[in-house]
Parts: sequence; C-alpha cells; structure tokens
Amino acid sequence: MGTTLLSPQTLAAIKDLSLVARMVVEGFMAGQHQSMKRGTGMEFSQYRSYQAGDDLRQLDWKMFARSDRYYIRESETDTNLRIQFVVDASNSMNHEEDGLSKLTYAKLAVACLAYLATQQSDEVMLYMLQENKLANILPEGGNRLQRLWLALEQMTATGKFASKQVVKSLLQNTRKKTITIFLSDLYEQENEITSLLGNLRSRGQEVLLLHLVGQREVALNYKGTVLFEDLETGQTIQVNATNYREQYEKQYQNWLQEIATLMRKKQITYDRFFIQEPLDKALRIFLKVRRR
Repeated sequence: MGTTLLSPQTLAAIKDLSLVARMVVEGFMAGQHQSMKRGTGMEFSQYRSYQAGDDLRQLDWKMFARSDRYYIRESETDTNLRIQFVVDASNSMNHEEDGLSKLTYAKLAVACLAYLATQQSDEVMLYMLQENKLANILPEGGNRLQRLWLALEQMTATGKFASKQVVKSLLQNTRKKTITIFLSDLYEQENEITSLLGNLRSRGQEVLLLHLVGQREVALNYKGTVLFEDLETGQTIQVNATNYREQYEKQYQNWLQEIATLMRKKQITYDRFFIQEPLDKALRIFLKVRRR
C-alpha cells in the first residue's frame, strides 16, 4: 500500500508530524511522476539553455550527462506565494470518530500541505483561531517548517469560534499573492465563519476551504436513544436516533448543499473531507488552486 493510501488513524499513530509529512508528500509526488526540485513548481514545462545568473539548483544534471551541455528545467508554476493556514481550534473540532478527532486530521493535513508548499519555495504562515484569540503561531525567522510542525503538535482545541473583532488582523492586505487554506467543521452561531471567509475573498486572497466532517455526523450512524452534547455550548439533547435518522440526514444534506452553494457564490474553493479519508485529495486540490 502506498503512503498516500494510509489511513489518517495510522498516520496519527506515528506521532511525528515531520515524518508523516515527508512520507505522504514524497509518496504522493512519486505517484504523480513529477519533480520536487527545490525552487521550481510541480508542473514540468520545458528545458532551456543555462544563462549566466540562473539558479544552479535548477540545472538538470541528467541532461548534462547525456548532452554535455547545461540546461535549466523550467516550470509552469515557478512563482513564490504566501500560503496562509488558518485552523479552527474551537471545541467542536474535538469531535472524534474511530479514535481520530477533526483537529488531529487538520494537523495532519496542514503538516503535509506546508511541506508541499515549501517544496515550491512558498512562504508558509500558521494561524490558530479560538474564542477571543487569534494566534499567529508562526512569526518570522528561524526554521519555519520545523516550527510549524512543532506548533501543530502543541495545538489544542477549546472554547467557541473567534469573534469578528478577533479576526481583523487576518484581513490585512498584503502585496504578495496569498492563498488562505482554512480548515474547519463550519460549526458557527451567527455566520461568523462564513462571514470571515467572504471577507478574506473580497480582499483579493485565494481561499481554499477544507470542510472537515465525520461519517457518523452525516449518516447519524447510531441506534436507539442517544444523548448528544454540543461541544461548544455544553447543551445536551436526547434523541431516538433510529426514529430521527431520516429527518436528520435530510436536513444535514440540505445544509451541506447550502454551504457548497454559498462558497461557490463567494468564489471560494470548497471541498468536504471525511476525517476517515486519506490526505492525498488535499494535496491534489492545493496544487490545482496554486496553478491558477
């Protein structure tokens, strides 16, 4: 089995996010038969003759061995971007299925995506959103990727989603082209998450929303009377899952459709991820968005 097909539960058991990221990304790229040379994009375009001042790291030594001439390997996506990861670390992200929480899945996804981004020489940033708190936990300086992995390992989820006042600094304009990758279960009280996403997009940022859900959330895969607790408000409700399943699943599917339609109207790239599915899907979507 290739590393890209390993379950998130298996990857989470490794405990070392740097190792997970390298396993998943390098396995993914080997399967894609694409170059991972530092300083170039993933999509190979063409060769051209070396010219004085070119980056020596882009020399193709196999071509030199065959032709005894120096060639540069060019890419269609040879541009440096700012990749801004924003993780919803409110308490609902502690929802767990099959031994894996939404927050853990988010950590795995960000670890792999950040490693892939740095292979493109992109700048990576990491923000954590909690009630009354927006933490830029990856400031300038140092080994950014190693510190990102460490920050992810230490991240916990608590409280409600951040208020509109707290998230203001995320909306600052930047001259560098920015892709914001937002990971959340979209649990909100007053449209605070969807409003933030819309504001980010209106500032000219490319926004990729990874909507994390559990399979039992969608299918209400429970039997008999079940006591459900709202992880952010503490409220509980007792429901006969067998009798309520059909109505619940219909309402949930309607909500998912409404979210997808809203994101499309806001020109936000939206994709839903079950926390049980492998991570290669996120890597493919990121590369697609990056090429725009």
